[in-house]
Amino acid sequence: MSDRAHSRFAWADSRLVKAVAFISTVCGVAAALMIFASVLITCQMIWMRFVMNASTIWQTEMVVYLMIAATMIGLPYVQRLRGHVNVDLVPMLLPAPARRVLAAVTLLLTIAVVAVIAFYGFELFHLAFQRNWKSDTVWGISLWIPYLAIPLGFGLFLVQLTVDLIAVIGESGGPVGPAQPRED
Repeated sequence: MSDRAHSRFAWADSRLVKAVAFISTVCGVAAALMIFASVLITCQMIWMRFVMNASTIWQTEMVVYLMIAATMIGLPYVQRLRGHVNVDLVPMLLPAPARRVLAAVTLLLTIAVVAVIAFYGFELFHLAFQRNWKSDTVWGISLWIPYLAIPLGFGLFLVQLTVDLIAVIGESGGPVGPAQPRED
C-alpha cells in the first residue's frame, strides 16, 4: 500500500473510530439516564404504595423495560471501554502478533453471534410492531417499544465490534489483550 493510500485509510479509520466512539458514548449516557429514571420511578412507586396507599399501574413494568433497555443500549459503550468479562491468561502468555490474531478471531466469532442476536431481535421487534402486540398488564404498552432495544442495542454493539476488528486488522490498536506486552 502506498504512503498516500495508507494515510487516506488511516484518516478514514480515525474518523470512523471517532464517530463510533461518540455514538457508543451517547449510548452509555442514555443507558445511565435510563437507570436513573428507573430509580426515580421506583422511589415514586414506593411512595405511592406505602405512603399514599394508592395502587400503581405502570411503574413496575416501566422499570423492568427501562433496565432491560439500559442493558441493551449500554452494550456498545461497555465494549468501547473493554468492560465486558474477559480472560487475560492466554493473551498474556502470547507474543504480540499471536495476541493480535487471537483478538481478531475472538472478535469475528463475537460479531457472528451478535449479528444473529441482532437479526432475531429485529425479527421479534418487527413481529410485535406488525401484529400490534400489547403487554398483558393494565398498562397494556405496545411491545414493539421495549422490544426495539434488542435490535438497536445489539446493532450498535455490532458496529462497535466491527470498528474494534478494523483497528486490530489495521494494526492501529484495539483490543489486543493485556496493555503490557509479554516480557521474556
